[in-house]
Amino acid sequence: MKISYIKCSVWLAAALCITIISKAQTAAPTKASSNTEKHNNYDDSRIEQGKQVERIQMNVNDKVLKVELVDHKMTELYVNGEKIAAADWGKYSNELAAIREQLKRNQEQAVRNQEQARLNEIQAKKNQDQSARNQEQSKLNQIQEKKNEEQAVRNQEQARLNEIQSKKNQEQSGRNQEQEKLNEIQAKKNQEQAEENERLIKQLTQDLVGDKLIPNQNSLRNFAINDYEMTVNGVKQPDAVFKKYKERYSQFSKNSMSYSRDGIIKNDR
Repeated sequence: MKISYIKCSVWLAAALCITIISKAQTAAPTKASSNTEKHNNYDDSRIEQGKQVERIQMNVNDKVLKVELVDHKMTELYVNGEKIAAADWGKYSNELAAIREQLKRNQEQAVRNQEQARLNEIQAKKNQDQSARNQEQSKLNQIQEKKNEEQAVRNQEQARLNEIQSKKNQEQSGRNQEQEKLNEIQAKKNQEQAEENERLIKQLTQDLVGDKLIPNQNSLRNFAINDYEMTVNGVKQPDAVFKKYKERYSQFSKNSMSYSRDGIIKNDR
C-alpha cells in the first residue's frame, strides 16, 4: 500500500498538467470528435453547478482513455470503458502524457486559429477601407486635374509678372549699389568717430586719475556733464571741478555728454 500511495501521489502531480488547456475555455461547451465510435476523440468543457468540468476521450496505444477534470483536477479515469482507481492512475502515465501533449497542441492550434481569424477580420476591414479610399482618391484626382488646368493659366500670368519684377529687380540692384557706396562712406565716418571717442575717453580718464577723482583708469564706470553739473561714477562733483572740466572740454559747453562702461558716448543737444 505504501508503494501504491507513492505512485498515486506522483501521478496526481502529473495529472495537474493536463488541466492547462482547460484554462483557456469558457462556460460555453466545446467539443471536437472523430467520425468513428471506436476511435471517438473529443475534448468537452462546460460549467456545471458553478464548477468547470472537462471530459476528454482519446485513443492512445490502442486504448480508449476517458478523463474527467473538475476545476482543473482529474477526478476520474476510464480505460476501454473500465473505471480506474486513483491508486492505479500511475500505470497509464505514458498514455496520459500523450493526451496532455495532444491537448497542448490542440490548444496552441486553437490559439493560432483565433489569431488568424482576428487578422483576417482586420485585413477584410483594411480592404474595405482601402476600396473606399481608392474611390475617394479617384474623385480627388479629377478635382486635381481641374486645379492643374487652372494652375497652368495662373502660371502663365505669373510668368508675365515675373518679367515685370525682373525689371524692377534690376532697377533695385542699381539703387542697392548706390546705397552700398553710401554705407561705406558712413562706415568710415563711424570708424573715425569711434577712434575719436576712444581718444576722448582715454584723455578724460587720465585727467580724472590726475585730479584724483578716480583711483585708476579701470575704475571709471560712468561719467556725465551738462550745463549744470558733472558726475563721476554717479557722484556729483564740486562746482570748481565742474567748471574746470567744462572749460577743458569746451566742445560740451552747449550740450551734454555721458559715458558708461559699455563704451557708449552719448551727446545730447
